[in-house]
Amino acid sequence: MFKQNTNHNQWHVMKLFMTFLLLFVFIKAYVFSSFVVDGISMEPTLKDGNMIMVNEMVYTYQAIDHFDIIVFKNEDGSYFVKRVIGLPGDQVEMKEGHLYLNGNKIEESYINYIQIDSILMDFNLEEITGESHIPAGKLFVLGDNRERSLDSRNFGFINQESVVGKVDLHYWSMSQLAVKLIN
Repeated sequence: MFKQNTNHNQWHVMKLFMTFLLLFVFIKAYVFSSFVVDGISMEPTLKDGNMIMVNEMVYTYQAIDHFDIIVFKNEDGSYFVKRVIGLPGDQVEMKEGHLYLNGNKIEESYINYIQIDSILMDFNLEEITGESHIPAGKLFVLGDNRERSLDSRNFGFINQESVVGKVDLHYWSMSQLAVKLIN
């Protein structure tokens, strides 16, 4: 018969726990940042008060892509969460409430078209930025709640260097979750 050495097992469990703890601290410090959504500019995708995890390393290994949801730091030091619509070289325009990218109509499943069909003003890049194409090193971003979003239509292009990272996960805060469970 074998007798189990409980001290030996406890030591292995402790090492495993410490390894996971150090790994968690490293990932939290260097890979992900947490933010709380403040406002309704990304509804219905992200709601006011949602918590988001932003992957700060992803764009080290891959390029920013159309329709990624990103967090970027504005010139005044505030942070914004928006959807990437246009990349360098792209043409962007809005006609009759629908987005056109490089002349192609884009079906945006994340938009509530019932609310925006007749509300949004038509535009093209040249009208709002003075450029016909998005310049190198710049991005054109919009909020999903097009009616109530402060975005590139207001402040123009953003610098790619200002991107903090890509939103990989969003979830409700504990207080929001409690409200959802109660109702």
